[in-house]
Amino acid sequence: MAEQAVFDQAKIELHVHLDGAIRVQTILDVAKRRGIPLPANTVEEMTQIIILQQPATLTKFLGKFAEYMHVIAGDREAIKRIAYEFVEDKAREGVIYVEVRYSPHFLANTQVDPIPWNQAEGDVSPDEVVHLVNQGLSEGERAFRIKARSILCCMRHMPSWSMDVVELCKKYQCEGVVAIDLAGDESLNCKANPGHRKAYEEAARCGIHRTVHAGEVGPPSVVNEAVEVLKAERVGHGYRTLEDRDLYKKLLAQKMHFEVCPISSKLTGACDPDFTKHPIITLRKDKANYSLNTDDPLIFNSTLHLDYSTAHKYMGFTEQEFQRLNICSAKSSFLPEKEKEQLVRRLMEAYEMNESTKL
Repeated sequence: MAEQAVFDQAKIELHVHLDGAIRVQTILDVAKRRGIPLPANTVEEMTQIIILQQPATLTKFLGKFAEYMHVIAGDREAIKRIAYEFVEDKAREGVIYVEVRYSPHFLANTQVDPIPWNQAEGDVSPDEVVHLVNQGLSEGERAFRIKARSILCCMRHMPSWSMDVVELCKKYQCEGVVAIDLAGDESLNCKANPGHRKAYEEAARCGIHRTVHAGEVGPPSVVNEAVEVLKAERVGHGYRTLEDRDLYKKLLAQKMHFEVCPISSKLTGACDPDFTKHPIITLRKDKANYSLNTDDPLIFNSTLHLDYSTAHKYMGFTEQEFQRLNICSAKSSFLPEKEKEQLVRRLMEAYEMNESTKL
């Protein structure tokens, strides 16, 4: 979707999945090199198979990954390539700092049980996946002059992987991994799956930052659990928080950061498809702390420009609000304090603001 940039200034993106942001051409190239048959062999045809065109369910959306993940998973060259190309694509969108997330286990084919995507056992472990992604991001940073960091995802249906994830966060903390995340089916709570709680307790103990997908399609109680039990510092999506006024007011007062994704929320069925009724409008009016993000641009056939133009066209967003939310995003990033301050300063310079400018 070619979309006119309504905010052609420096941007921050905090909620985007690496495995949902792969170029279709790369999927075709890797499939050809590996001799993996695909249901289509042109970018146009393969795009039509992968993308969600109409609002669907979160389950249907998650099923889309099975169309292509078996091509990339377990292949060293492909894993490094998608990370490098991701940085190039974000630089092209005017992003100066990005935190990209993924499940190391979903890209591995050994030391993971069960082995995902019906792959045969190979020799790429979750640990090596993280190393390869770090390499690709780092090379991309140097080539395209933007800053990229990563977040490792636990999966709600696989609590047995979560301690592995936190150990990988600890091991690669100095190589660009800045946080842990929990993604997947929100109906699987932490009471029934204590593996996640233990992993998050260990993350907090070790100073690893924490975000959690919550309140996307699940009730406000999932958001409350993320904040109170898992000690989340940011909430992924969080739209349903607004259904519990007390919880919303409490998080607003705490300046909790919400990672919101407009196009995603329509196509996954998380929110009313009428953008003029979107919860983000309330966040804007309440001067909440939130970011605008793409989530899975491959599957939504979207770009960050489309999310911004949607917010502008249907939700009353102005240039001033875009600037404010990006400064909020920089302040809520998982960078060390000194780097965070530099990032905020860089944005303020780009927006020609000074410290006293009131947003």
